[in-house]
This record gives sequence, C-alpha cells and structure tokens, in this order.
Amino acid sequence: MLDGLRQFIADVVSPQSHQDRGFDDRGYRLAATALLIHVISLDGEPSDVEKRKLHALIEASFGLDPGTADRLIAEATLVEGEAVDLYHFTSVIMREVDEAGRLRIIEMMWELVYADGEVTEFEDNVVWRAADLLAVSARDRIDLKHRVAAQLGAAAPTK
Repeated sequence: MLDGLRQFIADVVSPQSHQDRGFDDRGYRLAATALLIHVISLDGEPSDVEKRKLHALIEASFGLDPGTADRLIAEATLVEGEAVDLYHFTSVIMREVDEAGRLRIIEMMWELVYADGEVTEFEDNVVWRAADLLAVSARDRIDLKHRVAAQLGAAAPTK
C-alpha cells in the first residue's frame, strides 16, 4: 500500500515520466496491443487460446520476432492496467495510423473476440466503442465482424 502511495505521489509530481514510460517511438504499437489485451481481458483471465492468438497477431501485424512481441505484450499489459479509458490508446492510434491501419486494428480485435469461440456483450461493446473512437464507421465495423466470423466459421451475431 505504501508503494502504491509513493508511486501516486511520484506520478503527480512528475507526470511526464509516467507518460514517457508508456508511449515511446512504438506508441501506436503499444496502444494497439493494449487495446487487444483489453479485449481478451474483458471476461476474466485470458485463455491460452486468446494469448496464443494475441501473440500471433502482434508478430504478424507488426513484423516482430517472438522476443520483441513478448516485451511489447508485457509492456502493453502494464499500460492497459493503468488506463482509465479507451481514449488513452485510441488517441495515439488516431495520430499515428491511417484509415487502413485503424481498420486492421478493429479486425484484429474481432479476431481476438472470436478466438475463444464466443462473443460476449462486453466484447462487442468494447469493439464498438474503440471503432467509434478510431473513426471506423459502423458499417465497416460490422463488415469486419462478419468477415472474421466467416473466416473462422463462427456465426456472427446481427448486432
């Protein structure tokens, strides 16, 4: 408890150092990874299937080797745990990623949502909110949802 209080005071006195720790030159990657971690953490502890899918997406999408992907995921897990809202991440992505990249991030979110074979109301809602903050239209969000579901052979809810 005392350590938490010390960290709080350090953050208040020096908020810049706290922000620098999270968003460096890999800012959009860290922000996108944190969003993905948020999605798989909504229904509790991420399953092994979700963790493997996250790792595969991070490696493939960002062209990272397994060790670098591990470090990015570990850092994003810490940052995601400290965030109070999705805007913390989506604002970074909006500054650094074009429309095609933002669509890919929403598609990756759907891939993780479907990784465990079911879509919960909370998962659907967080993708909707993230898509809205990333200026991804409702039509594109739903099209991506259905495309991912079709690729995985899952039935997409009509929401």
